[in-house]
Amino acid sequence: MSKVDEFEELRPLLFSIAYRIVGSVGEAEDAVQETWLRFDASTTRIASPKAFLSATVTRISIDVLRSARVRREEYVGPWLPEPLLSDPYQDPERSAELAESVSMAALLLLERLSPLERSVFVLREVFAFGFDEIAATVGRSEAACRQLLVRARRHMQAGRPRFEADRQERQELATRFFDALKGGDVGGLQNLLAADVQLVGDGGGKAPQLARAVVGAENVARLLAAVYPLMARIDVTFEPHEVNGQPGAVFRDRDGKVLHILALDMLDGQIQTIRSVINPDKLGHLGPVADAWAIDHEMKQARRQMN
Repeated sequence: MSKVDEFEELRPLLFSIAYRIVGSVGEAEDAVQETWLRFDASTTRIASPKAFLSATVTRISIDVLRSARVRREEYVGPWLPEPLLSDPYQDPERSAELAESVSMAALLLLERLSPLERSVFVLREVFAFGFDEIAATVGRSEAACRQLLVRARRHMQAGRPRFEADRQERQELATRFFDALKGGDVGGLQNLLAADVQLVGDGGGKAPQLARAVVGAENVARLLAAVYPLMARIDVTFEPHEVNGQPGAVFRDRDGKVLHILALDMLDGQIQTIRSVINPDKLGHLGPVADAWAIDHEMKQARRQMN
C-alpha cells in the first residue's frame, strides 16, 4: 500500500474521531488534512499507520478544541455543533452506538469535559482504543488516562442522552411530526411533543434566531405551526434527513440553497428536543447557503399579506 492508500483507507475513522472531539465539520476536516501533511512528511518507517494517524489527528483536535473554547465563550446565543448528515465511519455491529455518540445531545454533553477528558472518552468509549494507545496519544500515563475516563464518564452519565431504541419507531414519529408541520397542525404537533419539549436555535448572530429557547408543548407547537406555512408560502421546502444519527430535516429556499437544519431528539414516543442550526457558517459544508435575512424579510411580508 502507498502512503496515500493507507491514509485514504483510514480517513473515515480520522474524521469521525476529530468531529467528535471538536464538534465542527470544517475544523475536523482541517485536522484530518493537517494529519495527512504530517504523515506525508514523515521520513521514518511507521509500523502502524492507524496508531500514528489516530494519535496525530487526536492531538491536533485537542489543540483546535482549546482554541475553539475561547471563541465559544463569546458566541452569540446558544451554540450547537455543526450538523453532520452522514458519519463516514461505518461499523454495522456498532451502528447504534456510533449514532448515539455523534448526536447533538451527546456532543453538547462532551462540551462539559476538558479537552483531555473528551479525547480519552472518545477514543475509549466510542472507538475502543486500548489504554496504552490512548496514553501514548495524549502524553499521560495509563493510570492518569483511566482517571480521566472515570471523570468523563461521571459527567456524561449525569446527563446522558437516551433515545428511542427502535430506528423504525423514530422514523415513524419523525414522519408524523413533519406531516403535522407541513399542515400547520397545532394539535397534531402538540400530541407528538413532550410536555417540557425545548426548541433551541443557533444563529450565532449571523442569521435570524430565537432570543431564547422555547419551552413547552403548546408554545413550541404554536410557533412551528405559525412559521412553517409562511415558509411554504415563499417556496421554502424541506426534506427529511438523518442529522447527527437522529431524525431531522434539511430546509431549502426556492433555489435549493440550504436555509437551516432541524434535528430531533426522541424518547418514549415523544419529541424531547428540537434543535435548529441556521448559522450560515455551520451550513457551508452542505452546499450553497441561503440568505436567511432575506427569507426572514419575505416571511414578514407574507404575514402582512395574510393579515
